[in-house]
Amino acid sequence: MSRRNKPAKRVTLPDIKYNSVAVSMFVNRMMGRGKKSVARRAIYDAMALVEERAKRAPLEVFDQALKNVAPTVEVKPRRVGGATYQVPMEVPSDRRQSLAMRWIIAGARSRAGRSMAEKLAGELLDAANNTGVAIKKKEETHKMAEANRAFAHYRW
Repeated sequence: MSRRNKPAKRVTLPDIKYNSVAVSMFVNRMMGRGKKSVARRAIYDAMALVEERAKRAPLEVFDQALKNVAPTVEVKPRRVGGATYQVPMEVPSDRRQSLAMRWIIAGARSRAGRSMAEKLAGELLDAANNTGVAIKKKEETHKMAEANRAFAHYRW
């Protein structure tokens, strides 16, 4: 069962401070209960901490973290004659970025720490250095796809 037509992609405006669409999307994904200003402050504070700790441009660290966490393959369930197979599929670029952001936020939330800004800064630095919860999640996803490579011919 598929949709008749795809909804149009909405254009996300770049954020105020870094003039980056990725940061703006990150703010939107982190926001809870419509409190954008709270999410924005947490991210900007985290970026300031990243700059302080890494001694590099925070946007550079942020982009590197997103690139490192973004998965290239994932598994999707596919029913074939009563059996459900986990079929490895390539991840489209927009979903790749979305998953990376989601995993970084989830990793930051699961951390022990004082403020969300500190936890997020730690997770971004870890992701930029190829460590941390979000990277583990990506590796897990890749491992799952690799294990189910035998079902790759069931792609649709």
